[in-house]
Amino acid sequence: MAATALLVLFGGILVLVVMAQARDRKGRSRGDVVRNGAIASAVLVVAILCVALWLPSTVAWGLVAAAGIAVAVLTMVD
Repeated sequence: MAATALLVLFGGILVLVVMAQARDRKGRSRGDVVRNGAIASAVLVVAILCVALWLPSTVAWGLVAAAGIAVAVLTMVD
């Protein structure tokens, strides 16, 4: 249950980062940002369902760790 909650937290941040990066690219319209956000949200929902229902705990925690590292790296780059 804790792995799922952390994945929701980290995944939500990653969705926002994806949308911000799409917005910052030149020549991108609002629709492109929304589309990138929708795709990232769909991938996040699938990952959350997998962690909550099917994945063994070691794989689930590995996915959470990867998401946490991605959040740390992507937010510290700029």
